[in-house]
Amino acid sequence: MYIQIAVVAIAVILIAGENLEAVADAQSSTEDGPSSIVATSTLEIEGGYAKYGDYIGLTPVDSQSVEFSQISQRIVKDIQIRFVNNKDQLLDEKGQPIKGRTRKDFIIGLLKLKPGQVFREDLLAADLQRLRRLESFNEVNVYRQEDANSVNLIYQIKERNFPSLIFGGGNNDDVGLYGRVGYKDENISGLNDKLDTTVQISGKDVQFNGQFTSRYRPQEPNRLGYSIRAFRTRNTSGTFNDDIRLSGGDKVREGRFGGSVGVLKSFDQWDAGISLNYTRISLRDREYNVAQVDRLGSPLSLSGTGIDDLYTVLFSVSRDQRDRRENPTQGSIFTLSTEQAIPIGLGNIYSNRLRGNYIQYLPVSWIGNGRPTDNPEMLAINLQIGTILGDFPPADAFNIGGINSVRGYGYGKVASGRSYGLVSVEYRFPIFYSLGGVVFTDLASDFGSSGTVLGEPGVLRDKPGSGFGYGLGLRFKSSFGLIRGDFGISDQGELRFEVTTGQRF
Repeated sequence: MYIQIAVVAIAVILIAGENLEAVADAQSSTEDGPSSIVATSTLEIEGGYAKYGDYIGLTPVDSQSVEFSQISQRIVKDIQIRFVNNKDQLLDEKGQPIKGRTRKDFIIGLLKLKPGQVFREDLLAADLQRLRRLESFNEVNVYRQEDANSVNLIYQIKERNFPSLIFGGGNNDDVGLYGRVGYKDENISGLNDKLDTTVQISGKDVQFNGQFTSRYRPQEPNRLGYSIRAFRTRNTSGTFNDDIRLSGGDKVREGRFGGSVGVLKSFDQWDAGISLNYTRISLRDREYNVAQVDRLGSPLSLSGTGIDDLYTVLFSVSRDQRDRRENPTQGSIFTLSTEQAIPIGLGNIYSNRLRGNYIQYLPVSWIGNGRPTDNPEMLAINLQIGTILGDFPPADAFNIGGINSVRGYGYGKVASGRSYGLVSVEYRFPIFYSLGGVVFTDLASDFGSSGTVLGEPGVLRDKPGSGFGYGLGLRFKSSFGLIRGDFGISDQGELRFEVTTGQRF
């Protein structure tokens, strides 16, 4: 029995300061001023909700129970944005309204239903779902107050704790002991711009991954979103693993460094992006010297030098219909991408990588009691498919197997192929409020394509080409994110227990 345990130690440190909208950004930040939001003279708490002005009562809105065919002739008179803290309070210790980081004009700009328009249930439900999908929001609710002629809408928002520092460490076969520190913010300048950086330091190397994303804003249709990324990574190779090593007996190390720049735009319910990417892939020994062939004389790179350059143009489209981005409870997300390699640099690579990914979340109530939980009961289904046209580096094959692929197998132990298909099904259920369980199964195949990869690394290493795994897992919702532990059993009889963060999909 082979058991691999990776332990992640994470601490989140909030950066103090009441007004963080003035962090570095090309656009100036201003205090919320007069807009379409009508100020009210009084605020009091009644029945757990806010009561503003002469409002008589609050009617909560559930995006899952609206009747989309219903059209009202009442006019939206006012929209207000209110923030709550982690204790669900609208007022701080001084009796002042909670001040959020997100700019209110940014939130209003995302809404389709605005003051002066005819009130429609379907637009309200769509707006609520749109806000819940923002990564910077932990919880969004909307309450309405209405009379015969008008409707007032009050959005109540609990923000996630950003920015945060992430600390971790571990040990692996490549660099040994390492430490890791990261910084993450999903709401720079109150506009949901994202910065995600990680630095990993060991006695052998320094690795990093940093990305800044300024998302497309529907309220600014002439402005494109954009993304900038730089990275440097190394690890034992998922393609050239197992018993066939280098002539000196070393495992094959795989190093990558590069970056990308891209632009983003949304069309109706579709998000699209196009980016220019560069990656240098190098295969190396324990001392990190470049290696050209393994001990059987099989090539490790397309160029024959041990190093390949990938210059690519990536185009992708996706449609996100999840009820929320973080740990969704229902809905789906569908993504298609095509990545064209340009024959420049070592390897003179000319190929096209096609991929499709579909995820569906189906709420069920087989054992649940309907009470709120961080781990709602559901079926989650993931379908993936991909293929590569043309010549490509063997290290860039589709590696099947691992904690984010077929669980119960090690990374790349099922196949290293030109094509692949993957089906994963999870039944997720609550145990306690913050603790949930999972029963899962994963099935994948390379469709017999491993023999078409240069040097046939998967065939020579006796990778089966297809396989399935199944098992049990735990999910714990902590203050710094979801902790995932999966115990997987492969159809080859291998047992693996692995711990990481975030859902499998």
